[in-house]
Amino acid sequence: MTLPADALPEREEELEPALREAVRHLAEHGGGLEKITKIALIAPSRHPLFDIDYRFVQVMPGTEPRFDFHGSCGHSVLSSVMVASRLGWVHRLAPDHRVRVNVLNNGDHVVCEVDDCERDRATFTAHFMHHPAVCLDALTYGGGPTTSLVYEDGSITASCVSVSNPYVFVNAADLGVRDADQLFTDDPRLFEVLQQIRSAAADVYGLPRGGAFPKIAALLPDGDGTIAVRAISVPTWHPTIALTGAVCVGAASKMVGTVPYALAGSAAVPGAPLTIRTAGGTTAVRAAVTGNTPADTLAWVSVAQKSVEFTGSLTLERLQPYAQKEALPYAHR
Repeated sequence: MTLPADALPEREEELEPALREAVRHLAEHGGGLEKITKIALIAPSRHPLFDIDYRFVQVMPGTEPRFDFHGSCGHSVLSSVMVASRLGWVHRLAPDHRVRVNVLNNGDHVVCEVDDCERDRATFTAHFMHHPAVCLDALTYGGGPTTSLVYEDGSITASCVSVSNPYVFVNAADLGVRDADQLFTDDPRLFEVLQQIRSAAADVYGLPRGGAFPKIAALLPDGDGTIAVRAISVPTWHPTIALTGAVCVGAASKMVGTVPYALAGSAAVPGAPLTIRTAGGTTAVRAAVTGNTPADTLAWVSVAQKSVEFTGSLTLERLQPYAQKEALPYAHR
């Protein structure tokens, strides 16, 4: 769901009651809207280098809506570009057009390049930029490629990497997973163990255990240059992998010593694309690095063929008491 940021409070303590009303409205409206768990707050950018200012909010599960303002969501960024085009904030989308998004949550700069566009659907290549280029050792927790995480049922070597979003990567073989087919099964025990590891990593990052971040994914090699990935979303298995997750795996696969690097095979070579296989398909990722050592730098990560679809608008009258302008906030999805 996309909302106009300028129509709502900016401070979290004032924004949360408004978003709570919005989520309740969606739940009462039904028709699948009650399943929406990601909110984008957008406005024409105040920065001269960007077209859109974007702020992400994750709706956390529970009887009473809670919100996590950390991190970002790549697909939500792309959805925001489509909405901004329909609102006339940017040019009508067409192939090869580029829209520049400033992510306020974490400082990400995302260039959304249109590959194809129809009436209510568009396909993009998303470029996650780093200006200036960032040293690879700045992207791992503590500057090291791996860390040992102690969780309720044991300990494991993991790579804690933060590119777009903080992620924890573990080798699924260390958890007894033999192959990709087993990785993609709905294994409640594997899910529980990954949640335990994620909670341990949250303590390391200084993030709340009950929040949406860090994300976690279990990995296996799946042929040369391909990694099989099983990730957890909120509140269950991710059907594929988040766009930001693909970005983070792609970047981590270029960092010597990390779990993704060890599994990537020839895709670890600078300039080589990485194929990510999930239960729902495959994704190709390219990371522009100067090399694989901690002192080398990352300039950008690109993920192609990501599609979004506009499904409609509605007026959220219950947000009227929170509106910062006369016009009612409209929700787009």
